[in-house]
Amino acid sequence: MHHKNILLIAQTPRTHERMRALQRELDVSILLATPETFDEAIKSGHEFDLLIIDVVGLKQDDFNAIDTYVVDNGFIPELFVTDADKINSLHLPVQGKCDFTLATANEAEYELRCSRLLWPNEESGPADIVSVDNMTINLATYQVYIDDKPVDLTLMEYSLLSFLVTHPSRAYSRETLLHRVWGFEYCGGTRTVDVHIRRVRSKVGPQIANHIVTVRGVGYLFKM
Repeated sequence: MHHKNILLIAQTPRTHERMRALQRELDVSILLATPETFDEAIKSGHEFDLLIIDVVGLKQDDFNAIDTYVVDNGFIPELFVTDADKINSLHLPVQGKCDFTLATANEAEYELRCSRLLWPNEESGPADIVSVDNMTINLATYQVYIDDKPVDLTLMEYSLLSFLVTHPSRAYSRETLLHRVWGFEYCGGTRTVDVHIRRVRSKVGPQIANHIVTVRGVGYLFKM
């Protein structure tokens, strides 16, 4: 791997914490831009290897400007960030390399998807797979298997489980899980976390459920 430059175009700061995490984990520099400062960013003299585009709040003129820049620069790879309820309205470009992720995806998801776009010839398939006892999680396809049989999880159930599994042996409070899994803009109560933990435990079965430990007075951790 060698150093890469990323341009984030976002109207809100909700992905900024994920960007800071990316800079800690990957050999990348990240320039932040809004739709209003996009033109200034692309004229700054930087050559960008990846565009991360948070679609919330962007207008058609913004997408047109981004498309023109991507095409004029040899189809720079793009990662689109969206919300779960907006997936059906997300239209990915038909040319060039692109992918999408949810705004609430955990740090491991962002790292994986960016790595696949930035270093396509250096990616390692096994890195996409996390196995614990009889459970396998495919981080690239958002799929969970128990004894090689698919588990029917909602997006938020999957996001909660994958976050805990990829951050094992550390207790997270309900408030932190709301922040890290549901995202900055989630306004629901902490009981939402308890409900989703209960659903995940029931769906993955007792062997994996035993790994999801309730820490009294704190929250939850995934015990390896």
